[in-house]
Amino acid sequence: MKILITGGAGFIGSALIRYIMSNSQDTVINIDKLTYAGNLQNLDSVSSNPRYFFRKIDICNKAALTNVFREFRPDRVMHLAAESHVDKSIDGPDEFIKTNILGTYALLEVSKEYIKSLDKDSKENFRFHHISTDEVYGDLGFTNLLFTEESSYSPSSPYSASKASSDHLVRAWHRTFNLPILITNCSNNYGPFHFPEKLIPITILNALKGQNIPVYGKGDQIRDWLYVDDHASALYKVIKDGAIGETYNIGGNNEIKNIDIVTSICNYLDKAMPISKNNYLLDGKSTIKSYKDLITFVNDRPGHDLRYAIDASKINVELGWEPRYDFQTGIEKTIKWYLNNLEWVENINNESYKNYRHQE
Repeated sequence: MKILITGGAGFIGSALIRYIMSNSQDTVINIDKLTYAGNLQNLDSVSSNPRYFFRKIDICNKAALTNVFREFRPDRVMHLAAESHVDKSIDGPDEFIKTNILGTYALLEVSKEYIKSLDKDSKENFRFHHISTDEVYGDLGFTNLLFTEESSYSPSSPYSASKASSDHLVRAWHRTFNLPILITNCSNNYGPFHFPEKLIPITILNALKGQNIPVYGKGDQIRDWLYVDDHASALYKVIKDGAIGETYNIGGNNEIKNIDIVTSICNYLDKAMPISKNNYLLDGKSTIKSYKDLITFVNDRPGHDLRYAIDASKINVELGWEPRYDFQTGIEKTIKWYLNNLEWVENINNESYKNYRHQE
């Protein structure tokens, strides 16, 4: 297959590309605008592979998209390109509306026109896979409920509202124009190469640098955590075997409070990188005895959802997928990766995350 992936230089997109290149003979065309969170270093391991191609493109640019479709003639489209930081969407929704809604619209339109040029077999083989988030469903509160594929949409932030809008556009293009679509909604991802603006990488990196570790409110918000390589394997399973028009929820079966996430990372670092051996903290100024001493509770985010939790039974039953990593295994792999790749962190543009406390 020839798979066109949008946003492939981002955290999840690059994990997906690495997975496909390692587990198939498919060709991948990566298109990415390379905004602050897009980093081609994430793809150093595949950049020289003759089955991998990159084009720097804004998905709002229909003419550029059309040219890429003509050049590569993709069999499948996997659409991950999106603005995804909730705090930034609250401070300035414009880019979220442009990229997540108008960009998705442009990609749908180009795909619709592209299909018209295909022969019968190619038309039947084509798929448009839209990758979305569990945040479109809203807030479960402190209940025992789970989000299913039938859950009503009730987004809370400009980010989640823009993703909900894009989901609706994709379904409308399927119903009205018969575009062969698939949709997946995932829970919170974590793992290597995560841009340091989200809860887990910020906790790791702030701890190592002896900086305050910010936690919203009391840290009692609950999320289901999905290791990014598990997500990548699920996405590839859906694009290969998913039924046209269907939605699949992808979760990690790891519901954890934010404060427990932060505490577990600090406990691990206390053993893996004791403060007495941490060069960042050996300047005579640090008086902390444990990384937990850096935990700082800050004012909660406006409209902060209390709990997300995914019911992933449909993808398990219908496609035979389930996550490989429990949280303990996944978080240890993640922390070890950051400890071994601090140069990667130093090489990226850190300015864009210093102004934001964190987002799960």
